Parts: sequence; structure tokens; C-alpha cells
Amino acid sequence: MAKQNTVFKDAYNRCLKVLAETSSLPSEPELGQVLGVSRTTVRAILGRFEEEKLITWDKRKKIVLRQPQPDDYFPTEETDSLAEIIERSFMRRILAGGAEPGMQINELELAREIGTGTTSVREFLIRFSRFGLIEKRPNSHWILKGFTREFALELTEVREMFELRSAASFVALPDNHSAWQELSRIEAVHHEILADIDNRYTEFSELDERFHLLVHKSSSNRFIVDFYDIISIVFHYHYQWNKTNARQRNARALEEHLAYIEALRSHDPKRAEEACRRHLRSARETLLQSIP
Repeated sequence: MAKQNTVFKDAYNRCLKVLAETSSLPSEPELGQVLGVSRTTVRAILGRFEEEKLITWDKRKKIVLRQPQPDDYFPTEETDSLAEIIERSFMRRILAGGAEPGMQINELELAREIGTGTTSVREFLIRFSRFGLIEKRPNSHWILKGFTREFALELTEVREMFELRSAASFVALPDNHSAWQELSRIEAVHHEILADIDNRYTEFSELDERFHLLVHKSSSNRFIVDFYDIISIVFHYHYQWNKTNARQRNARALEEHLAYIEALRSHDPKRAEEACRRHLRSARETLLQSIP
């Protein structure tokens, strides 16, 4: 069911982009071909468009009433692929469990939580295990392992290379690219958390992952995006083992993100590079301080 819902939301967002470029929508079969979904899904999308007063729909006539706004789109995290959903659930489970070395991860429990089969979960864990941070044990169990200071230093070097490349790609995106809308949504959440930082500072890890993944995806480089798996587990979860001054650290990182976002919006490669380097230096220090 989760997978079907994801298909609908992804197609709905793509159909909104079609809607933004026309005064009337094509026929249902044509829309289905453009979106790569069934006619049933197309009808569900059109029905929601009508409910949201985006169109009037009378048999074959589908007249656009208004242009879609950022709030009309489903959030990016709700339109992810099954692999991305598994990854996010895996990260949340680690964070909820305290991310301590020796923590057990059960394939069946994770699959039930996501609503998918254990095969997909096992494939993700096997792929992730190549980094040496989790280890397979009997009876569908996995163990979360620690990592060394040397490992962390090597990782930060590679992260900087990849993110600087991605930031340069981001500032070059055209103004009508969907990434800018997602960036605005992410920016709004930053302000919401900062306004109630004492109660919401623990929400930073997931927002951090969401922001940096968006930047990395702009590279359109499959190896950079794939590498983000290891970045997520280390930078956004592993240093949670050390909760000392977590509120202050996260508040500082939120402010750095906002400066980074402003630099990306400037379309100035130099500003974006400076903001990126500043934030990555801070993240590196935080990571190294968390290692015993």
C-alpha cells in the first residue's frame, strides 16, 4: 500500500508541473502516457485537482482554474522510491534506538514497519554493509558497529569534494526547477524549529538529511547520490551518540543551513562554496568530537 501511495503522490506532483504549463489538460490516456501511470491513477489525480479547485472537470473538458502553488505539492520525502523509503526508515530506527554500537537491527521488524517485503530490506542492508558500519548476524539480525577517527577523517574529505561539486550544480539550476520549491519548504521548517528550539532541536537530524540530500541530488551524479547513504548514517545519526550540548550544536547548524540556503539562492558559485565549506568544517568538528 505504501508503494502504491508513493506512485500516486509522485505522479500527482509531476502532473502539477504539466498543469502549470497549460490552460487545459490533455485526455486521460494521454496523461497516463506522459506520467507513466494507469488511467485509474490519472482519474484519482484529476479528482483531487478538482477538490483542490485547480481545475473544472466535465467529461473530456479539464479547464485550469489556477496555477499550482508550493503547498499543492506533496513533500519530496512522500514521493521517494521504495529504496529511499527503506533508507529513511532505517535511519529513523537507528536514531530512535540511540545509535549505540552493538545495537541490533532486525530485518523482519524493519520490513513490517515500512510495509514491504524482507527481501527489499535485506538488499538495502547488504548494500549498506559494504561500508563496514553494520555486520550480518544469524537469524536475520544485523549489528551496528562503531567506526574509527581515521575512517571519519577520510569520509569528511570525500564528503567535501562531493558536496562542493553538488552545490556548484545547485546554483546553476534554472529558476523553474522543482528543487527551488523543495528548498523553500526546507527553509520554512528551519525557521519553525528555530522558533521553538528548546522543544524541537531533536528534529534537526532528519531535516539535515533532507537538506543535504537535496543538494547532492542536484549533481545528477548517481555515485554522489549513492555515497550519501554513508554520509547520512555517520553525520546525521552517529554523532547523536554524544548528546552533550545537542541543543546548541543543532541551533548553530540550523543557522549555518540558512546562510547556506541564502548563498544557493544567490546563484553565485563563490558564495555557495564559502557557505558550504563553512558548514562542512563545523560538521566535521562535531563529528570528531563525538568519537571517544
